Amino acid sequence: MKKIVIVFFLIATVTNSKAQIKIDDAIPSITLKNTTNNVVDITSFKGKYVLVDFWASWCAPCRLGNKKLIQLHNEASSNTIEIIGISIDTDRNKWLKAIEKDKIKFTQLIDPKGFDANTAIQFGVDELPSKYLFNPEGILIAKNPSEEEILKLIK
Repeated sequence: MKKIVIVFFLIATVTNSKAQIKIDDAIPSITLKNTTNNVVDITSFKGKYVLVDFWASWCAPCRLGNKKLIQLHNEASSNTIEIIGISIDTDRNKWLKAIEKDKIKFTQLIDPKGFDANTAIQFGVDELPSKYLFNPEGILIAKNPSEEEILKLIK
């Protein structure tokens, strides 16, 4: 019985590790709902830099990070970079209230299954906030870059 459990664990680990996005991987085709319940595919933003930011309303560092991302959004040209927030909140109302309170104007999507959300698993999110920067060709070029690094890369 122990051997079966160990084999299953190893298979699950290998399967999960292969699913996680790595530098030089293409942006995955993920469709999630936005604040108005419209479905958005994150690959639709190819052609400019795309910063995917995983966060949650209950995450204090995420809420502080939102302020920096709002500043980045205001400083950078919308023709150059698209910021996409993906919340793993399990409560849609708390997510919407956090967006309103933080005055976030850039694209917001939700995958409401916490750390078990398919997108969080696919990206390999194990802490919040987690950021992924894709170049205009849709290739991952940085994980968890600072705002300064992002500005340097997109200029």
